[in-house]
Amino acid sequence: MGLITLTEKLRKPDREYTAFPFWFFNGDFTDEEIIRQIRDFRDKGIYGFVLHPRMGIPESIPYLSDAFMHYVKTAVETAHEERMQVVLYDEGMYPSGSAHGMIAAADPALASVGLTLEDDWDENDHVGEERVVARLANGKFLVCRHNQGTIRGIHFGEDDGEPGAPLSADILNPKAVDLFLKFTHERYYEVLKEYFGSTIIGFFTDEPSILGRNGLGTAEKPFFPWTPGLEEEICSRGGKTEELEALFEGKENRTTAVYHQVITDREGRVYYGKLSSWCEAHGIALMGHPHQSDDIDVQQYFHIPGQDLALRWVAPEKGGLEGMDSVMGKCSSDAARLMGRRRNSNECFGACNRTADGVTIPWYFTGSDMKWYLDWLAVRGVNLFIPHAFYYSIEGARKEERPPDVGANSIWWNHYEQISGYMSRLSYMGTDGKNCADVAVLCDNRNLHWKEVKEFYEKQVVFNYLPLRCLEGCREENGKLVCAGQAYSCVFGDEVHSLLPGGMPSVKRIRSAKEAGEQELRLKNACPTLRLTHFIKEGKECFFIVNEGETAVSEETEIEAGNKVDSCLAAYDLWKNECYGIPVRQQEGRMAFHLELARRESLLLILCTPEEYEQAGLRYRPGKEEIKIQNWKLVGENTDALQKEYEGSFYWEKGKKETTGKDDTEWVLPVSAEEMVEYYINGSFAGVTFWNPHEVKLTDWLKEGENHIRIVVTGNLANRYGNAEVYYGLL
Repeated sequence: MGLITLTEKLRKPDREYTAFPFWFFNGDFTDEEIIRQIRDFRDKGIYGFVLHPRMGIPESIPYLSDAFMHYVKTAVETAHEERMQVVLYDEGMYPSGSAHGMIAAADPALASVGLTLEDDWDENDHVGEERVVARLANGKFLVCRHNQGTIRGIHFGEDDGEPGAPLSADILNPKAVDLFLKFTHERYYEVLKEYFGSTIIGFFTDEPSILGRNGLGTAEKPFFPWTPGLEEEICSRGGKTEELEALFEGKENRTTAVYHQVITDREGRVYYGKLSSWCEAHGIALMGHPHQSDDIDVQQYFHIPGQDLALRWVAPEKGGLEGMDSVMGKCSSDAARLMGRRRNSNECFGACNRTADGVTIPWYFTGSDMKWYLDWLAVRGVNLFIPHAFYYSIEGARKEERPPDVGANSIWWNHYEQISGYMSRLSYMGTDGKNCADVAVLCDNRNLHWKEVKEFYEKQVVFNYLPLRCLEGCREENGKLVCAGQAYSCVFGDEVHSLLPGGMPSVKRIRSAKEAGEQELRLKNACPTLRLTHFIKEGKECFFIVNEGETAVSEETEIEAGNKVDSCLAAYDLWKNECYGIPVRQQEGRMAFHLELARRESLLLILCTPEEYEQAGLRYRPGKEEIKIQNWKLVGENTDALQKEYEGSFYWEKGKKETTGKDDTEWVLPVSAEEMVEYYINGSFAGVTFWNPHEVKLTDWLKEGENHIRIVVTGNLANRYGNAEVYYGLL
């Protein structure tokens, strides 16, 4: 363990830390094309994928048919040959739990149902599962009825609102879930059993919905989640079914509180619990994510807890701290930590397209956006990335189905090893470390206090969520709250003393980030866009710092050094895959240094000994000198490729280095351009950048005298596929 081990593993992480993109399995399949695409993934540093049946599969290949499973097996066999891994997807297409409508087709009684309010009810017209739950004093009826919820299917004509949309199933009903496992999981196992637990590492369940899609009813006549027989469970907990009328009035009472808890418990026990047990029995992990971003209780059933960042719920232009969806990163990572799980995942980038004048533009997703989202997730503890999505085909309407493609059909694909390597380094960094949060934030399911924790992020106070259901397993030790291997000096939450076992009087209760006390990272001036996580990795104390804002951070900073008065500070730029030293000053047990983070930059800081520092051969970053091109010339434009080509030149003398007084000067070329820039100096490829401020190192390609530079700027695919006019080129 130590600095050398850590930096060596960061430079080239093991394959287990690969991203697992959604691979939209959505075309007219051929074995040859499946094999070609998987090998292309491998060549770009992607060593795993989620095999996701998706809209666009021809009707000649029915879901789970022999023809369908043939192509699935080709993909799995190819992954096995290439030492890659596969996560199977459990639905055709989503939300999960209905087996592409096969459950409702096999037994119509198992289609999804809901609780609704009716003025009149004739029992002779409704039999079986459609029945009265309660007769109300006002003459109305609470009834259980089929709500006609659907899912999105895999063939054209099966989308939301289309006649062929498959019916959703009653996932609160054990009979329906048993059929789901039989139709899907057992079918995959029948064909692929030899790969389970090795090449196949998990089953992905995707935002299961009790009512399905389009099954909520109307504002005048809504449906609430239900299943036949639920009234007995509610009454056994002291509820009264007639009091459920409050649901339709937007009110709460004792029975509605019981109802919400019963629904959560039953969904966990009946749906997630059965899937989790099946996966465990077959040597793989239950993966995926629940329906809502603050669903933390059901994460206990996932072997790899997960969440879903889609539809630009958080975004650079909005910030990352507003709204219920802003908690998702910590929701999955803290759940994993509480359960002792090594990994937690996020299905990221799905339809995260930019808007203009309030209108979402398909395919308008940028490299700048991608970097922001990856950093946003990683600093919150996510350590397995599931990019949404790589498309098998974008032919015809397929390219309009939840774009963009962030894989082979993106403008970055030729340089994708830069992106895949970054995701792998982030994943390795965030796995198997010791979290150093000093604050526990008490929370409950679907109540993760996003408004309250905003201040903690802005003041770089590292915290972990602690669900109330976990308090029974806590204890007080030396004035700290100890739970799941973590020791917290402070607890945030109104419920602290009433709910902590024995009251735990010595545990400090706080009501704000300021009350948490002095932090490990201290900034001279407030920097609300700076994010921080603190952990021990390979025996080294680490701080991962992210600039979540749109302007550069330049700040005098201090880190607690304790007794390590002779500590040195290493910095690892995970994007550039570079490690260097940072000059520090020892100040009363703290290390002072200057922190510089450009827009979209992140940095891993590592405390180390002078011996480790010397052994690693670390040096301070060289001084930087900019090369300015006064007159760029547009020399070519290819509108089909969305590319503009520019040329420029400058005169450089080797002796100019000595005039700076630094023999190790780094010569860089700054460029202001939209969107991706590729650089060629004196005929040699010198690098690629994906966002502003663009900057590339030129030192290794410079020659005495006249130097020629050519850059190629590639624009956003919204111009091609989104019917948009997004500017690209030099700014």
